[in-house]
Amino acid sequence: MSDLIRHSGRLEPAEEREFLPFVRELAAVSAAVINGLHLQGTPVETKADASPVTLADRRAEELMRLLIGRRYPEHGVLGEEGGDERPQARYRWVLDPVDGTQSFVANGFGFGTLIALLRDGRPILGAISHPPSGRLLLGLGGDRTLLGERPVRVRACRRVEDATLLATGHWELCARPDGAAFEALARRARLYRGWGDCIGYFQLATGGADLVFDAALQPWDIAALVPVVEGAGGRLSGLDGGPPMAARDLLASGSPALHAEVLRELARARAAHGGAAGGATPS
Repeated sequence: MSDLIRHSGRLEPAEEREFLPFVRELAAVSAAVINGLHLQGTPVETKADASPVTLADRRAEELMRLLIGRRYPEHGVLGEEGGDERPQARYRWVLDPVDGTQSFVANGFGFGTLIALLRDGRPILGAISHPPSGRLLLGLGGDRTLLGERPVRVRACRRVEDATLLATGHWELCARPDGAAFEALARRARLYRGWGDCIGYFQLATGGADLVFDAALQPWDIAALVPVVEGAGGRLSGLDGGPPMAARDLLASGSPALHAEVLRELARARAAHGGAAGGATPS
């Protein structure tokens, strides 16, 4: 991937040897916690932002923070449930213990754990762990992405009409100033489904989907996705085309040409609506 569009930081060989086994360890221990609570009628609480949280979210993040603190006490940690520790540290871990909590509490399987390691603010490692299946997708500095030990790539798709388009938050996307373009693109796509949250990016990076739309995100929703998608040969940006790490919404694709076409359609819709790029409230 060209450095002109790379948002991942380059992973040095010494960093890969040091941190990759530890990411696998974090994924394994968090999956054990989450699987032990899945389909068990785990009580659900509602946070101040109206999003759900369960014991699985809290315990998995607590355990990952404990392991990080023991191994790398000088590293920072940002997590959805536990806040931000040592934000000025050169290396920072970014954790979303259960991305897709709505699916988890509904006894579904469309959820996963997101783990990222940032160096100087850029993600150099990203992981999407799917606890129910035991699958682990690893993005290494935007250079390659591994499913277990096997390299994976996005698939070639140049036209919206040939694309499988996935989305998180259909109504939130439709309510945006560029929502009319999103709706039109979803109707043009060969297949449109709401297989969202981190699972949509898992599908894209492994060649099962071509476009993913996402609205109302936080940094812990985004950081791990950048090396995973870029390492598989895909593109990732905000819905306005801006850098993903600064965004609060995302567009991911497997094709530069397709990515550019979608961004043009969204920009036209925003211009017709009055130029605003914002939309849904983060959750």
